[in-house]
Parts: sequence; structure tokens; C-alpha cells
Amino acid sequence: MSNSTIEALQKRLAYRFRDPTLLRQALTHRSAGVNHNERLEFLGDSVLGVIIAHELFCRYEMASEGELTRCRSRLVRKQTLAVLANELDLESVLIVGQAIGRNIDSERSSILSDALEAIIGAVLMDGGYTKVEGVVKNLFSDLLDQVVPDAGNKDAKTELQELLQKRGFSLPVYEVTAIHGQPHARRFDVNCRLQELNASYSGRGTSRRQAEQDAATKALAACA
Repeated sequence: MSNSTIEALQKRLAYRFRDPTLLRQALTHRSAGVNHNERLEFLGDSVLGVIIAHELFCRYEMASEGELTRCRSRLVRKQTLAVLANELDLESVLIVGQAIGRNIDSERSSILSDALEAIIGAVLMDGGYTKVEGVVKNLFSDLLDQVVPDAGNKDAKTELQELLQKRGFSLPVYEVTAIHGQPHARRFDVNCRLQELNASYSGRGTSRRQAEQDAATKALAACA
């Protein structure tokens, strides 16, 4: 990876690293060596969620928790991150092992989205929270302007179903686990089970449908 390609990427990020080795590590796939980007990816994934959640919270004062969660899920899911990574032309600067290099098409979306999360983690380590917040807001500026809570958006159950179908998974299974209160003031507990992921998410509401939506919202946030 040449100095000119590093310089070009930093211009696209609108951020210059004080320690360029952090950027190199963020761009290094585990197939290329031991000093790879998985730890930075973990860090970047976490801080990205916080920054996007905070921005949505401040922008939409009247939005509910579920509405904000669905917006965040759409913004930080792998498909969205892969699109942003393509706009940054990350594939041209990725450092991958020979085996992955020959078969990158089959894993492109995942590798690119992971690398972008790793870069976000690297910016945090290099410049601190204020700097990484600026980078994330710049990267997501157009998307943040476009996403609006429940303005023609699909409900959580529909969105979760479509996401699972895209991944070739079976549909979620919803089960009422408890009903509380008198008939005029019922509250329902519902479990949403995702078979292939071996995961379950609980929801609660004043109707079965509301409880299912609550569980689907939590499952969607976890799967994004």
C-alpha cells in the first residue's frame, strides 16, 4: 500500500492519522497476518452505534425507542456500511491474504463493512471521541438526512422478515410466553426466535401484535 493511496483515503475520510500504522492495521484482513483489524472492528462497531444513536436521539425528539432503534439499524447494518466502504474505495487499499484475494467476491460485502468499522475504531484510538464523531457524522451525513422515523418505513416485523430472507434464513417464530393483568389491562410477553442464529429476543406490549413488534425491533437491532 503506497503513501499516495494512504493519502487519498485520508482525504476521503477528511481525517489525517497521527499514527498511520493504525490505519494500516484497520485495512488488514485476518488472512494477511496476525496484526489484523478484528479488534479495531469490535471497537468501531461499538462506537459507531453510540454516535448514530446519539445523533438520532438529538434529531428526533418525538420519536419512540422503537422508531429510533429501527432507524439506527438501517444506518449501521452491514449492507449500508458496505455501500459507504465502496464510496471510499476501500477495496483498492485492503490488505488481504492470497486465498481471500482470489475469492474476495464471495465475501466482499462483509470484508468491506468490517474494514470500515475497523477504520472508525482506529480513528477513535488515534484522535479520540470528538474526532471519530466528526468522521462518522461526515460519512453518514446524507444518510442521516434521508432517514426519518416511520415516514413510510416498514414495521419491524416486516423488515426483520425481509432481512432474514435475504440471508437465506427461515422466518422468525413468535410465541406468547406470558399474559399479565386483567382483561381490560392486559400485557403480553412474546418471544421471537431466530433458528439459524440460535437466538431469542423478548418483547412486551398491551397487545400481542405490539409485543411481537417490540421483540422484532430488538432482533433487528441485533442482526443489523
